[in-house]
Amino acid sequence: MFTEFKSSGAPTNTAISTPIPTPKIIFFDIDDTLSRKGVIAEHNKATLEALASSDIKLIISTGRSRAILPPDILALLDADVLDAIICMNGQYSFNKDGIISHYPLSDTQTSKIVQLCQTSKLIHKFDSATHIAWSAENERLREYNSITPNSILDPDYYKTNTVYQCSVFFNNQIDKMQDVNFAQDELKLVHWHTVGADILPVDASKARGISDVCKYYDVDANDCMAFGDGMNDLEMFDLVGFAVAMGDAQPALKERADLVTGTIEEYGIQAVLDQLSVGQKV
Repeated sequence: MFTEFKSSGAPTNTAISTPIPTPKIIFFDIDDTLSRKGVIAEHNKATLEALASSDIKLIISTGRSRAILPPDILALLDADVLDAIICMNGQYSFNKDGIISHYPLSDTQTSKIVQLCQTSKLIHKFDSATHIAWSAENERLREYNSITPNSILDPDYYKTNTVYQCSVFFNNQIDKMQDVNFAQDELKLVHWHTVGADILPVDASKARGISDVCKYYDVDANDCMAFGDGMNDLEMFDLVGFAVAMGDAQPALKERADLVTGTIEEYGIQAVLDQLSVGQKV
């Protein structure tokens, strides 16, 4: 289903045999797709800036909360390089003009999520548009919170604030809530790390956010391309017309992709986008 691409790692053009249609919108995951450790790679930033002068719309599609979007990504939105951002796994989408769509968790959903996390004795957080609020902390999380803006300790935050998703952090790689039947409460667990996952409504996904954004811009999803690396990109890959997995993406995502490119360090995004006919070289 996909063509494997292996780059030498040099920032040069590399021929790809798979025909690549020029999309109307390109959706990009952030972590390990555009960025490493929350900082966008300079060559990826330059590529986005070059593409911004074309007719292709550039949109972020991430699991991150709006409250902890990297400053360099927000700066690209402010500079009109990016057209919009889909965050919290499709639960909240916005552009410079305001909210495109959002899907707050209900009181019933948040109460059930808290119950499941407490039963499993797991630290969790709820994400709003302005904060990530933790139920508790440990040494690892204290270090994380000390360098993370808009991160607070407030186990009751969800009771008085609008929240969109929950993230749970496992005590070890074995304890992953395997025995919890999320489906009976119309919820789902989506892993993004060996010891972390998001708890979301069963119909929440990046694909839903993409559908909303496509409707907003009057573009068919079949005319879109997406780049990603994680399990929360699966539905996104199923929806768009052309899906590209990064070289270090999860194996299951590679199987869903139309093309597997290189890693960030192998200039994987450039190897694909250099093939597009957009009136300039990117």
